[in-house]
Amino acid sequence: MKIKQICILGGGGFVGSHLTAQLAKTGVSIRIPGRRRIDLRHLDVLPTVTTVEADIHDPAHLENLFQDCDAVINLVGILHGSAAEFERVHAELPAKVVAACRATGVRRLLHMSALGASTDSASLYQQSKARGEAIVLAANDLHPTVFRPSVIFGPDDSFLNLFAKLLSLTPALPLAGAKARLQPIHINDVARAFTLSLNDPETWGQTYTLCGNTIYTLEELVRLTASACNLKRFILPLGEGASYAMAMAMEFVPGPKMMTRDNWRALRTDNICSDAYPACFGQPASLTANLDYLRNEDSRSIYATYRIHARR
Repeated sequence: MKIKQICILGGGGFVGSHLTAQLAKTGVSIRIPGRRRIDLRHLDVLPTVTTVEADIHDPAHLENLFQDCDAVINLVGILHGSAAEFERVHAELPAKVVAACRATGVRRLLHMSALGASTDSASLYQQSKARGEAIVLAANDLHPTVFRPSVIFGPDDSFLNLFAKLLSLTPALPLAGAKARLQPIHINDVARAFTLSLNDPETWGQTYTLCGNTIYTLEELVRLTASACNLKRFILPLGEGASYAMAMAMEFVPGPKMMTRDNWRALRTDNICSDAYPACFGQPASLTANLDYLRNEDSRSIYATYRIHARR
C-alpha cells in the first residue's frame, strides 16, 4: 500500500509543522485543516501541501477532509484543560477519526499519544490519552500505529523555549517538579519515526515509545537551558507541597497556562522509556548538542512559545 495522499490533523502545530516539512520532501500530497487558514500560512510555501478551513470535531467535516486520502495522521492534543476538554480532544476525536476513516475508505492511521498514558494515572491528561490510543489500536482494519513520545524539544518548542523565556525575565526561578525525570526527544526524531513508518507494514498495529538517549531531571534541563542562553540564574527547586501550591496558583493566571495541578500529577511519575529509541527509525539526536535554537530570542517569543495552545 503506497501512500500518496495524507490528511494531517494538527498539522499546523509544533510537531505537525516539522512532520509536514519532512513528508513534503517525499513528494506525498498533504492536506492540513485548521480553524482558520491564516494560522496555517507558514505551510502554504510547501508545494505539495494544501491547507483548508474546517472543524475537525465535526464528523461531516472529517469525512470531507479524508476523501481520496490513503492515510490520516492525528497529532491533535492539549496539555491543559478540564476533564471534559481532555475527553473531547484525546478520546472522542480519535473515535470520530476512526469512524470517518472507515466511511471514506482510508486504510492507514497514525496516532500521537504520549509517554505515560495510562488509565491508572492520576493525571486526567494521561488517562484521556490512554483511552484515545486504545480506540485507535482497536481499529485493526486501519493498520494503526501509535507513538508515545516523551517531552519534545527543538526549534519553536513549548518546553525549553518557555524556560528560556522565563529565565530571561528573572534572576531567580522557583521550579515546581524539579526532581521529575524526563527523557526528551528531538522533534526531528519524532517526525522521522512517523515518516518512516508510513509505508512500512512492519509497524502496523505497533506502539512505539520515543525517547532520547539521556535521562534528566527537570532541574537539570532548566540549568542546561540557562547555560545554552549564557544566563547565570538561581534555580530554586520546590518540594512537593510547594510545587502543588504553585501549580494551583498558576491555574488562576490569565492567558495560556504554564502549569496546572494535572501537570503536577503527571510529573510525579517518571516520563522515561523502558526501551531504547526504536532502531528501525535510526538514532536519536543528543539534547546537549542541539540547544543552539535557545539563543534565538525570536524562537522563544510569547507567540512561538504558546502557539500550539492557541491552535487547539
